[in-house]
Amino acid sequence: MNRFIAELVQAMRKMGIYTLLVKGQGIAQCYERPFWRASGDVDLFLSEENYEKAKCFLTNLASYVEKEYARQKHIGMAIGEWVVELHGRLYSGISLRIDKQLDVLFLDTFNGGNVRSWDNKGVQIFMLSVENDVFYVFTHILQHFFTEGVGLRQVCDWCRLLWTYRDSLNYGLLESRIKGAGLMSEWKAFGALAIEYLGFPKDAMPLLDVRSKKEDVRWRKKADRIMEFILKSGNMGHNRDMSHFSKYPYLIRKCVSMGRRISDLINHARIFPLDSLRFFQRIMFNGLRSAMRGE
Repeated sequence: MNRFIAELVQAMRKMGIYTLLVKGQGIAQCYERPFWRASGDVDLFLSEENYEKAKCFLTNLASYVEKEYARQKHIGMAIGEWVVELHGRLYSGISLRIDKQLDVLFLDTFNGGNVRSWDNKGVQIFMLSVENDVFYVFTHILQHFFTEGVGLRQVCDWCRLLWTYRDSLNYGLLESRIKGAGLMSEWKAFGALAIEYLGFPKDAMPLLDVRSKKEDVRWRKKADRIMEFILKSGNMGHNRDMSHFSKYPYLIRKCVSMGRRISDLINHARIFPLDSLRFFQRIMFNGLRSAMRGE
């Protein structure tokens, strides 16, 4: 995959297309041994102009192209043995406050030029700046947690980012982003999970200022419930096999999906009472809009 990324980025640059790598192999560089992290898709983040150029260029190389989600500016395709996803926008779909912060991140990246890079076999691969990457990875965890299911790999990615850049991270900027998105409760709960279950050093977890034993117990209880859901649902709901419903009519499949979402809402309300209701409304609104558009 590293070789493929280097070749792909070089080919795109020759066509005047400039991109950033998000998630995946970029975050793998934060692990003590990058090959410890299982490879997934190749996710490319592009400005509006480069997204359109990349879409035209890469779809001609692809053996299979998925349907584009125009509003999210997202399209996936298979090139050789790899799945490549283009992102012309970073989008959560669960909260307008989160999406506004992600739009700020977009401007900071493409207008402000705030990036970092990785030397991949002699090819400079650009990635999000550390603060932007931490924020994006965390919101991506929540997007999957509240809509489908999240795996421990995503949580480990977040932890490795925080640990690797613990001495250079701009904690003030990170805190303002988390507060601006209204995610401080989620941050502290997942922080407690990282400490209790993954061995993350307590004094290295940002923004988790526990001032009493009662408060410490509170966050640990939330961490326990998050872990219960992670083990039950699996990455992107992998542990909940819905394939046997594929033979049923569309309306029945939607009713089953609705039932699962309500069940998840009840579960999440035990952890994040206010935000789970707020996010549920947004998720349902976006789901209905996508269904009406045939997406």
